Amino acid sequence: MKNLLYTLLVLTSFQVVAQEKSVYDEKLAAALGADDYGMKTYVFCILKTGSNTTATKEERQKYFEGHMANINKLASEKKLVVAGPFMKNDKNYRGIFIFNCKTVEEAQKLVETDPAVQAKIFDVELTPWYSSAALMQVNEEHEKLAKTKF
Repeated sequence: MKNLLYTLLVLTSFQVVAQEKSVYDEKLAAALGADDYGMKTYVFCILKTGSNTTATKEERQKYFEGHMANINKLASEKKLVVAGPFMKNDKNYRGIFIFNCKTVEEAQKLVETDPAVQAKIFDVELTPWYSSAALMQVNEEHEKLAKTKF
């Protein structure tokens, strides 16, 4: 009985793997920059509360407007894959960016285009991150879901 269960488990595993491989889209994988595992390197960025504590409400509003415009610009250029704020937390985490680049140095140049980062409203931490190349499609799909734009 044990051998039968083991054999069924192995056969089922092979069937699942075979089914997964049958949907492989070589053209899409190449377009998204996927490796053989369907993955690619990004740079993950955590935005934290910055050292600028003297900005006025009006200045903060201006920086935030520039921050949102920069997010939209980088997303339209396919350099920014995901962005979003954190909910209230005790770590001073404000949000994340996932950049479509392979090195922290490339991501640093991109994040420095953000007016809120330039003004020290946000500090950043950058690290390489390996994840699904399918993330590259998030912005395209998001466009189909959003009734209004930022």
